[in-house]
Amino acid sequence: MTAHVIVLANEKGGTGKSTTAIHIGVALALAGRRTALIDLDGRQRTATRYLENRWHHGQRHGLALPAPDVAVVSDGNAAVDELALRFDQAGVLDFIIVDSPGRDSALARAAMARADTLVTPINDSFVDFDLIGEVDGETFAVTKPSFYAELVWEARTRRARDQGKKMDWVVLRNRLSAIDARNKQRVGSALDSLSARIGFRVLPGLSERVIYREFFPRGLTLLDRAALPEFSLSHVAARSELRALIAGLNLPGSIELAA
Repeated sequence: MTAHVIVLANEKGGTGKSTTAIHIGVALALAGRRTALIDLDGRQRTATRYLENRWHHGQRHGLALPAPDVAVVSDGNAAVDELALRFDQAGVLDFIIVDSPGRDSALARAAMARADTLVTPINDSFVDFDLIGEVDGETFAVTKPSFYAELVWEARTRRARDQGKKMDWVVLRNRLSAIDARNKQRVGSALDSLSARIGFRVLPGLSERVIYREFFPRGLTLLDRAALPEFSLSHVAARSELRALIAGLNLPGSIELAA
């Protein structure tokens, strides 16, 4: 398998995994990279529905809207084997993006084990930080990694031992406040401290913006400039965030995004 695997995963819902997965997938497709997206949430199918809306919107308005191919792999007795088969048949692809559900499962762990780049989006709060690390209630100093961080550590160690491959773990700070508030500073300090201990990278992700929710029914992204006649200063700022996110992932090859 030659495709670079990007897995978006954590065990909390509502952190922006599907929105981030779609924007990464569309960015790669627009850059001419052969990309597929595997949706592991067979119940909600948020990423799949997003891409279906994108196809219908393009058909309705005569727009060429590049997108990754999409497939759904649902939990079940043969789900892990089906996922493995899709990975093994991916020789013609440049990238595979996996959108995991917000829960622990054998299927989610199997996807994580194949990740070249693991992206863990979290909302910028200690409620979400608790997924990867525990802090002292008085000082906000990190006391120890949490269960999910230990799970990732084991997967990375096993991957390096069995496959001789490294996993780049990126923690994405979604819904960052524009105001440099005390909570934002404390969460940032805690992430820096824990990163030094267990070896993930921290990137700013997507801010809280209404436009992301408005895009869903049309399947559009911030990169679809020609399909957004109402392009505003808010769109420009959000688009800059997305471009910085894609660049920060350090994906192989040159990912050229239009200005």
